[in-house]
Order: sequence, then structure tokens, then C-alpha cells
Amino acid sequence: MKLSTNTIKRLVSVAVLLVAQQSSPLSAQTIIPIQTQNNALVLEAGKNKDLNIIFFGKKLNDINEYPLVSGMYKQTEDYTQLLNSVYTPSGSRNLVEPALSVTHSDGNNSLDLRYVSHKETKIGDDISLLSIVLKDPVYDFQVILYYKSYYKEDVVEQWSEIRHEEKGDVTLHKYASANLHLKAKSYWLNQYHGDWAKEMQPEESKLTHGIKTLDSKLGTRANLFQPSVFMISMDSPANEDEGNVLYGALEYSGNFKIDLELDYQDNLRIVAGINNYASPYTLKAGEAFTTPAFLYTFSTEGKGAASRKLQSWARNYKLLDGKGNRLTLLNNWEATYFDFNESKLSDLIRDTKKLGVDMFLLDDGWFANKYPRNDDHAGLGDWQENQKKLPNGIGSLVKEADAKGVKFGIWIEPEMVNPKSELYEKHPDWVLKQPNRDEHYFRNQLVLDLANPKVQDFVFDVVDDLFTKNPKLAYIKWDCNAVIYNAHSAYLKNQSHFYIEYMRGLYSVLKRIRTKYPNTPMMLCSGGGGRVDYGALQYFTEFWPSDNTDPLERIFIQWEYSYFYPAISSSNHVTDWGKQPIKFRTDVAMMGKLGFDIVVSKLPENDLKFCQQAIKNYNVLKDIIWHGNQYRLSNPRENSVASMAYVNEAKTSGVIFNYLVSNRYAENSKTPIRLKGLDPAKKYRVREINLYPGTKSSINSETIFSGNFLMDVGFNPQVNSTRTSVVLQLEEAK
Repeated sequence: MKLSTNTIKRLVSVAVLLVAQQSSPLSAQTIIPIQTQNNALVLEAGKNKDLNIIFFGKKLNDINEYPLVSGMYKQTEDYTQLLNSVYTPSGSRNLVEPALSVTHSDGNNSLDLRYVSHKETKIGDDISLLSIVLKDPVYDFQVILYYKSYYKEDVVEQWSEIRHEEKGDVTLHKYASANLHLKAKSYWLNQYHGDWAKEMQPEESKLTHGIKTLDSKLGTRANLFQPSVFMISMDSPANEDEGNVLYGALEYSGNFKIDLELDYQDNLRIVAGINNYASPYTLKAGEAFTTPAFLYTFSTEGKGAASRKLQSWARNYKLLDGKGNRLTLLNNWEATYFDFNESKLSDLIRDTKKLGVDMFLLDDGWFANKYPRNDDHAGLGDWQENQKKLPNGIGSLVKEADAKGVKFGIWIEPEMVNPKSELYEKHPDWVLKQPNRDEHYFRNQLVLDLANPKVQDFVFDVVDDLFTKNPKLAYIKWDCNAVIYNAHSAYLKNQSHFYIEYMRGLYSVLKRIRTKYPNTPMMLCSGGGGRVDYGALQYFTEFWPSDNTDPLERIFIQWEYSYFYPAISSSNHVTDWGKQPIKFRTDVAMMGKLGFDIVVSKLPENDLKFCQQAIKNYNVLKDIIWHGNQYRLSNPRENSVASMAYVNEAKTSGVIFNYLVSNRYAENSKTPIRLKGLDPAKKYRVREINLYPGTKSSINSETIFSGNFLMDVGFNPQVNSTRTSVVLQLEEAK
């Protein structure tokens, strides 16, 4: 058959078009790189508009090479094209753990999310915000993914906004903040567990196929048994200075869930967000559901580099007043517990000035009259001064402190209530409890219903009234000692919204407080470290790591917290816990925000002299400790000596804390400890400080060392059984 010229031309055109469509897939791709100073997360929207992660790790020099990465992996087939989804939907093609699961208004459980558009906004020199719109092609349902990247710190915050315009309500069954996809030969999880006085106990394990879940269902004090921070080492376990490691943390103070799924392709999927336990959420048309941020940073130079990035980010952008000042203090709790009166407190205020710290902190027990707060069984919720203990009120103590030249702070626990209280009697509907079940108590108390706006007003008024009556009040210690049993809100119609609405209520109150009192220092306390996260720390200047103040235990606890939180945020108090001498206890507490919880009047003369001089030393060094770079030099879990250093940005000054952590015979700092973070070309002088009265240092402070020597050979602090705690000050020698 003979074809006409026009027919041949048409066939050739069709053939060329088909070949072009098959051989040029890049023309249909959209590449979205999220790059920081050292790292990159790269997304790709293909021809069918599935949005997938094609790269995560140390960034490449040539941005055009990212699409080539996937071709280097010859793994099992991805039957769904969703294994590396940027935000995995459920009910359509997906066969793995979803980030988002819904029931549409018509009862359909399927969801598909396709790329629509993206926009990047430069917020500042260091910060960019990327938003990506995903939509279901069948339903009027969309998700906006947000990536807030901090260029210099290599930190990314990721969250999602979910909304729809369907004719009825949509039920959200799972609603993650982030969905990451990692490729490596193997993965090692460093997670944490604990309990009261045993916070931040690390465990490292190799991840195997299936899902490993880190979660909490406690409602409040959510980090009591398992905090929402973790590390993932890739290929092999990272150490302090070597290895590929990702740090992750959810910025949320309520129930959380982090799923770590090693899939059949041997890739790791991380799905992190609010715990959907007992919390299907009914989303109305036009309403937006915004998840909390999940933050992560990545380092190719081990855990130390990752922690310094995160600490710098926290000081610069998240922690309230992270680059500012802090108040040293004397707390009365372990000096008096509930047994005090105005006379005792007056003595302690005088001791505050005598000791040389900035503030006196009045702890639990100052309130309630009908059911006086003489122990932890009564009074919570009744926030009027106890007339028997304080006949002249808080105001007289604030004035007395002011006259003595020190500030005054106070303890509150406004989210909680004792059944034995006037508040419980007047407003039983404000208390979280199941109406038909026995009450079950945690520390003899229940939790108030912060989902209720009236309760939110009450909690705000507790703080507001204190400041209105006492304008010179300088500090709040905000405690939270109970978890939620028998979760039920008399205010909410839909109980499945409770855990989410409680946290919304808490954050709403904290925002109101910070709007009216933006600069007042506040400690985040929760029976210790039960509520330590960056969702809360944006409203607080510091946190209380643990009620366990035994200095030997605190070395380990503070060490682990330091991977995720800067020293300026860690409240460390000198107490009578432990068998170590006052020098050891004080030295340990100086590795953060220093406080005292002792009976100053009972200190031996030399103990008092030591504390007074140590506080003076601390006031000289605190800027380096709070705002310098932190280096872990000798791990107490691996060595007989623990060593931690802080070095200023200019690398001209530093302080090194060294402790004997083993009582084995003849244990000491047998070998020099290699310093970090110095300038190898600079010259340094090392001298011992915080010496106990009557003792002399065995360290020659006249010797000059190069930074090269101190980092490659090291320095021996001469720690032993008679010198169990050694603090060294490092200064550039000019």
C-alpha cells in the first residue's frame, strides 16, 4: 500500500512525539531542593505528580545531579511508587505506614495526594520557608507541607496544614507532621527512656524490618517514660566526632508518636507527629488542622557537630531569650519543704544575699487556707496566700527581697487540682475525670480541663494576679506533676478531640502570658524532665532536667540532655543529694544555669566561702557556658572520667569540667584528655579554678600550650580520688 506524503508526515510526527515522551522524563519533572549550609532534602514531582523524596544527606555541589541519585540504587521494585513519598497517604496505592489517613464525608477511606505547586519565601538571611500544595484529584481535599530551613544551623522544621471543602465533615485518623525517607546500608537508633529521677537513659539498637514506635499517651508530662527526641545513625553507629547521624524531635508537649519503619527495600521511613491514640479528629469544611513542627538536623561529623547545630538554633530562634541572661537563685524546697513561715523565709532571703546569687525562689506550700497546703494532699487550685504561714502575703516578701538587693520568684502548678480543695468543690466540672469511674490520682492530684475556655482564663489569672499584686515578682517556676487518667472533658462534646484541645488550651494560655509578660523568666518543670520539648520551650527560659540532683547522677542526665538542648536552658541546683562534697556538687551545677537548694546557715565556714567564690567564678564564665560551643570530651558511660568543655566563638576562652565517675581502686585521668574547638595556631594558658579553701592546685598555670597540642595530645586535669572534681579555665596567652 502506497502512503501519501501527508500521511507519512503525520505518522513521523506522532512517532517523534511518542519517542520524546518516553525518553525525556526529566521534562515532566519538578525538582524541589531544600538546602542548608551542608545538607539537602530534595523532592521530585514526576509525570503523575506524585511528590517523592529523592535525596537526603550531605548536599551535592551540582544541584542538577540530584535526579541521577535514584538510578544508582538497584533495589526491589516499588510496586506503589509511594515508598519514598514526601507525605504518604493511605487507602489508595500505599502499602506502608501512612503519614495521613482520613475518612471523607461520603465514607470513603482512600486518599491520594498529588503535587500542585510550591513557593519559597526568604524570611531572613538565614531562614527560608517553603510551602508545597498537594491535592487529591478526586476529592476537594488538600495538604500544604511547610519546610522552614535555617541555613547556617542545618536545621529544618517541617509541619503540615490539612483542609478540605467537601460537603460534610472529614475524619482525620492520622495526621503526621513529617514523613522522611532515608537510604543507607543500616540504621542505628539512639532512643531514651526513664521515669521520675531517672530521666534520659539512652539505649542504642540496630533497626530491623518492621516498625519501631516511640510514643506517649500520658496527656501531660508526656516525656515521663519516653521523650520525643532521638538519633538515627546511618551505616554504622556514630560517635562524638565521626559518622552520619540525624537528630529528630517533635515540638509538642502532648501525646506524640514517631514511627520508624524499615521497609522491604531496606530504606528507613520516619513518620512523626501527634499521637493519634484515642484522637480521630473531625475536620469541618474550611477549617485548617495544623500539626506541630518536627525538627531535624543532619551531621556527617558525628553527634557533637549535630548537637552544636541544634543548640545554636535553639539559642538563636526557639528558646525564649536564648541569647540573653539568666538568674542564679536560692530555692527553699529542700531547705524547708512545706514547713515554713515568714520568719524562716526572711532568713533565707538574707542568706540569698549572703550567698551571692541573684534571686530567692519560694517553692510549693505558700497557698490555700480552707485546705492548707501543708503537704501534697491538699490545696492545689486554691491560689491565695496561706494566712497562717504568710500573714502579710507574698507582697511583703517581695519587698523584703527588693530591700536586700535580690529578686523574688515563686512556684505554681496551675494546671492541677487536689480533690481536697475549694476549687474542686466549686467547679467539679473543670476537672478531668470520667463521670462513672473511680478517680485515680497521680501525686494525689488531678488535671484541670484546659480544653475549657473558663479553665484557660483561670490558669491565666493565677499568673496575672500574682504579677498584678506584685509587679516586682521576677520569676515563675511552672510545675506539672500529674498525668491524665480517665480522660474526659465535661466541656467537650466530642471526646476524641480532647488530647488535642488540651494542648491547644495550654499553648493558648502560655501565649497570653507571654503577650502580657514577654520578658519574665520562667522555668519549665514537670516533676523533673516530664515536659521538655521545643513546643513548650518557646515560652520558657529554662527547664528542670530532673528532681534527681545527686551530682553523680546529674553528670549522666545533663550529658544526655546536652545532645538536644543548650546549657543556658538547663537548670542545675546544688542540693544535699548525694555523698559528694560541696565542691563536686557546685561544679556539676555550673554546667548550665546555676542554682542552690541548700540551708546556707548550716554550711561550714569553708563550704560557704567556696560557694561564694564559685559564684563569682561562675559570673565570669557564664557567658561562655551559656552561649559558647559545647564539646563532650570524655563520656562518663565509657570512661572513669567525665569531661565537658565550653569554648567561646572567638576561640580565645573556655572552661573545662572534669569529674571522677568511678570509685574503682586507683581510677584517675590516666591519659590526657584531648580538647576540641580551639584554634590550633593560638597559644593558651590553663589554670584550675573553684579550688576549695585551703587547697592548692597541682596544675602549673604558667605553662603555655598551643591549640594544636591541646587538641592532638591533650591535657591531663589530674583527676583522682582526692581530686574528684577539677574545673579548668582556658585563656588565650598573648
